[in-house]
Amino acid sequence: MAYTPELSQRHSGTLRRLAWAINRPMTKTLEQLFEFLGSKVDPLKICDACKDKSFCRDCVFYREVRDAKST
Repeated sequence: MAYTPELSQRHSGTLRRLAWAINRPMTKTLEQLFEFLGSKVDPLKICDACKDKSFCRDCVFYREVRDAKST
């Protein structure tokens, strides 16, 4: 794991409840949330603000950016 952020009680509780609802561990639930965000947020905006271009091929926004630029 690259980074372990501390969550507030409120957000930890929210994540826990989401995990219970989908019957998955909190870590997997958080990963699913990131994947979901990758499909909902404007990838061009994210990529324009990105400060680490070495991570592109592994980024949840990568496919969407490539597809958006080709259209």
